[in-house]
Amino acid sequence: MKSKILVINGHPDSQSFCSALSEAYIEGAISNNAEVRTIDLSKIQFDLNLKFGYRQRTELEKDLIEAQKLITWADHLVFVYPTWWGAMPAILKGFIDRVFLPGFAFKYSENSNLWDKLLRGKSAHLIVTMDTPPWYNRWIYKRAGHNVMKRNILQFCGITPVRVTEIGPVKPSSAELRAKWLHKVKKLGSKLA
Repeated sequence: MKSKILVINGHPDSQSFCSALSEAYIEGAISNNAEVRTIDLSKIQFDLNLKFGYRQRTELEKDLIEAQKLITWADHLVFVYPTWWGAMPAILKGFIDRVFLPGFAFKYSENSNLWDKLLRGKSAHLIVTMDTPPWYNRWIYKRAGHNVMKRNILQFCGITPVRVTEIGPVKPSSAELRAKWLHKVKKLGSKLA
């Protein structure tokens, strides 16, 4: 059976290195016969704000309805995004706030502090660029942004395992090093497919 992979590019700039990494992953996955769909957050239209929290429903835009369908379809989710101020960019956080809703991604149980994880059976991979050296992010910042995405969001909804690949520091990197990173990410795509 073919792997069904959804690649979500969480960078607001369609010309970013994250776009190149997304394309490399897709190329690798397709080369190994995976079915791949994509969501490029720089190209879809939606309000980042969950205006009323969970007190009142905020209607989903057409692109977000389609995003929920693609997430439901996929066996494996790949998020490609930069680390800004220690975490994901606002566009990706807004996407998660608007899409990973109660009744879709999780459901609280009545009279209990427990919840149902509605996205069980899916796995994920985070491909995260940064300008901080990976060793510094690990030992000084304790991978805070990765932990939020992995534990507080994806695993909370039942998505497991969640793997993380760090790419960086990007800003001072050479063309040769970026080519190596693209090759590495392409291989990741082909291995999972």
